[in-house]
This record gives sequence, structure tokens and C-alpha cells, in this order.
Amino acid sequence: MTSPKGTKIAEVAGSSDERNEKKHLSEDVFSRVTRTLNVGKQTIEIAHGVLVKGKPQKHYVDTLGISRGAVSQAVNRVWAAYKQDVPDGYERVEVVLPERQAYIVKKWAEEAKRKQEE
Repeated sequence: MTSPKGTKIAEVAGSSDERNEKKHLSEDVFSRVTRTLNVGKQTIEIAHGVLVKGKPQKHYVDTLGISRGAVSQAVNRVWAAYKQDVPDGYERVEVVLPERQAYIVKKWAEEAKRKQEE
């Protein structure tokens, strides 16, 4: 989607290519995200190993005898929940802003994320 000036709205809003994003969660964040997530024990085990402990997904393909797709789906379910998670004291907003203001807001978001992870 483009604005009247031809700027892609998704770019201004800060969309990113999820495939290039390094997926890692701290133990505390993982626990918070999965506390209310309705998934099975195996999904939690796989996602914890990959996202918290840094094990390769192939480890679970080999040790559990399940497909790469099943392992990927387990990790992605927890990762998607993390991406939607809003910690106490924070609020998710979606806006369309001029480029300069969007840049500033993205910097604020990065700073807030760093502080949250400390």
C-alpha cells in the first residue's frame, strides 16, 4: 500500500522481514509469554530449547523424529505470541506518521525494548 506521495505505508510503520530476525528470548520473557498460551508440552519444550537455550531446530527433528515443519511451527507459535505480548505498563499503538516522526518513534520503541530486556 502506498501513500499519496508514494511512500510505502508498511515501511513507515516499521514492518520487518521476520525471517532475518534472530529469535531469542530470555527465560523470564519465555515464561511470561507461554503462561497463558494454549499449546502442548512438546511445543513448549521445543520452543524453549530453540528460543531460550539456542539449540538448533534440527536437534528436535532428529531427537523427536518429527518434521522440520512441525518444529518450525512450534517455535513460530511461541514467537508469534511473544511478538503480540505487551508487558505491564506498555501499550501497543499503530499509527501512520511522517518519515521523521516515524524514525523517532522507532528509536523510542528500540529503547523501550532494551530497557524491558534488562
